[in-house]
Amino acid sequence: MKAEQNLVTSAFAQTLGCRFLEVANGKASVALTHQPHLANRGQQMHGGAIFSLIDTAMGMACSSAHGFDQQSVTVECKVNYIRGVSEGEVVCEATVIHAGRRTLVVEAKVMQNTKLIATAQGTFAMV
Repeated sequence: MKAEQNLVTSAFAQTLGCRFLEVANGKASVALTHQPHLANRGQQMHGGAIFSLIDTAMGMACSSAHGFDQQSVTVECKVNYIRGVSEGEVVCEATVIHAGRRTLVVEAKVMQNTKLIATAQGTFAMV
């Protein structure tokens, strides 16, 4: 299911600066550029910003799997942070790996060019 732009835009994603590259068929690709308001004290992209990017991409992957007329919410998410981001853009690729009647399991990777920044796995519940 392909999404119309108004279905993937939220105030929070806009505040972060997320750019939706692709949302269709249980997958989502979302980009985020390092900006001063996303930096931690060490001037690296804050882990919370990376988590929010992951959660946003995973949620969109779920919506494209079950349909934008239904909603799903995050039940749990585990993130492994591999390396920091001091500048540039990262892209999160999220894929639904199991779509049940009540829950969905999603995997995600955050990349900066060819470098792995973070990996994640989450569970979402249909509401």
